[in-house]
Amino acid sequence: MSRVKSLLAISILCIVLFPIAVLGQSITLHAAGSLKAALGEVVKAYEETYTIEVATKFGPSGLLLKGIEAGEKPDVFASANMKHPQKLAEAGWGRPVVLFARNTLCAIAQPELDVTTENFLERLLDEKVRVGTSTPKSDPSGDYAWELFSKSEALKPGSQAILTGKALQLTGGPESQPAPEGRNQYGWVMEEKKADVFLTYCTNGVLARKEVPGLKMIAIPEELSVGADYGLLVRNEASVEAWQLAMFILSPSGQDILQKYGFKAVGLPK
Repeated sequence: MSRVKSLLAISILCIVLFPIAVLGQSITLHAAGSLKAALGEVVKAYEETYTIEVATKFGPSGLLLKGIEAGEKPDVFASANMKHPQKLAEAGWGRPVVLFARNTLCAIAQPELDVTTENFLERLLDEKVRVGTSTPKSDPSGDYAWELFSKSEALKPGSQAILTGKALQLTGGPESQPAPEGRNQYGWVMEEKKADVFLTYCTNGVLARKEVPGLKMIAIPEELSVGADYGLLVRNEASVEAWQLAMFILSPSGQDILQKYGFKAVGLPK
């Protein structure tokens, strides 16, 4: 009987104490697809440091925003722009929006395509060259490509209409064909010859070339260059551990990992 009483006492103790121990330990992070490799490693380091599990969902920031507006409740939202988290902040979902990393638009090209930084716009305007982008509004990468097209108008009148008209929106949209499991989306798109040149983040280009080494990576000329600011937001009702994750991303440890993957870390001492 004493053993039964002991087990009962332990059970009651677990019922009382266990929820307190785990209440804040269910953390969910929704983040831009371009952050998958880098934040995946940041999350792993966080979990090892604090022994707290983090569930992650990566995808186009615009689609993640729609999911949140439809009722999804991640604890932390890491977007490839500042606009989407700012929209949530203005709606009272959370605040403040914090800049935590920067990226830059680059181009990846098929090995046989004669494209350089110097002849970049000329080659993009060539009617025979297929230009791939992500999907505007659904994925900030597509919005940044459209910003590049807008800049091209000042260099060569008529360019914007030509480029927006010919651009193939191959990734980042609700109907975009996903890469096979385990494949880099952009490496796969280029390996399948779906485009001759693809405009994406420089960090994506580095990962694509790891899978398809023959791909060219082209620096976009300064007059067409487009930068990307990444915004971080924590939900109002999120746990202390969620704020701890956000701070870890902003810490030197998190920023070092982001920098390793080609992001411009904004939180490292100069």
